[in-house]
Amino acid sequence: MSEPINVGLLGFGLSGRVFHAPFISSIQGLRLKKIRETREEPIHHAKQSYPEAEIVAEARDIFRDESIDLVIVATSNTSHVPLATEALLAGKHVVVEKPFTITSAEADELIVLARKQQRLLTVYHNRRWDSDFKTVRKVLESKLLGNVVEYEAHFDRFRNEIKPNTWKEENLPGSGILYDLGAHLIDQALCLFGLPASITAEVGTQRQHSHVIDHFDLRLHYEGLKVTLKAGMLVKEVGPHFILHGDRGSFVKYGMDVQEAALKAGGMPAENPAWGDEPQQLWGTLNTSYKDLELHGKIKSEIGDYRGFYENVLQAIRGEGALEVQPEQARNVIRIIELAMQSAEEKRTVPFSER
Repeated sequence: MSEPINVGLLGFGLSGRVFHAPFISSIQGLRLKKIRETREEPIHHAKQSYPEAEIVAEARDIFRDESIDLVIVATSNTSHVPLATEALLAGKHVVVEKPFTITSAEADELIVLARKQQRLLTVYHNRRWDSDFKTVRKVLESKLLGNVVEYEAHFDRFRNEIKPNTWKEENLPGSGILYDLGAHLIDQALCLFGLPASITAEVGTQRQHSHVIDHFDLRLHYEGLKVTLKAGMLVKEVGPHFILHGDRGSFVKYGMDVQEAALKAGGMPAENPAWGDEPQQLWGTLNTSYKDLELHGKIKSEIGDYRGFYENVLQAIRGEGALEVQPEQARNVIRIIELAMQSAEEKRTVPFSER
């Protein structure tokens, strides 16, 4: 039996506590050895939930530990590049929380460094393992909609007040909903359809006293296909999460993957045999004509499970499988964000370009 991969987790805020530690600890073959955190409340949570992990105050305590193979960068967006750089130079494999970087040029530099160091580098695009997105992929692969002409995805919330004491509400590089929720929606769209020919975007601030972008309407243009990605912080009556139209029918899906709510409530994937299983009221509706049959009704959602991300990382480190979230793919997400900002500023459609 292979020795476990020792993991060092940088940051135990919302990202580290909710989206990383529960999955690292639930994968046989990964061992959460050290957590870097300095704030009193997160340290208390970490000690309670993961008593076997050592809490350290400095990132270098993880980088200098020769027994640690994999470093998770779950810190503020502006710290991703320097911390990932240090980890790679220390000979560690690296997972970076999304968004990967602030600029595509920074992403390119990290990719080159990872190749030079011969180390795995990937980004936590966990929403590929959402139940509803997995269902959308299955619907598209089934060809039940025929030739798809329109795809629309929303990631909406209602938070009309500015959340205090968080860097996410500060006017910093990489802050705002386009880098946050937008990175998920863009990654999903690129997985399904590849790179677009051009981009049109509107971005802005809707909440009073907000210092960051809190809504966007992003269009990715393909030949014969329109992709619309939207998110906002002032959407109290939430519409569909996914809308797909083709020349044979449509698929519409309300509601979000159930994993995030379960994690925030303290749920642990290893303790729940029904983890990621959506209730029937959240299943999407398929309405299509297929081989002279009229199909109209709910279809069962696929099982969502973010463990799939870390299972794949473990396999890739051990040379037992290909890495699913390639750093070049995450880099393209950042490039789309850059072009969306350019489109919004210049009030025009811009062609996709690598640089």
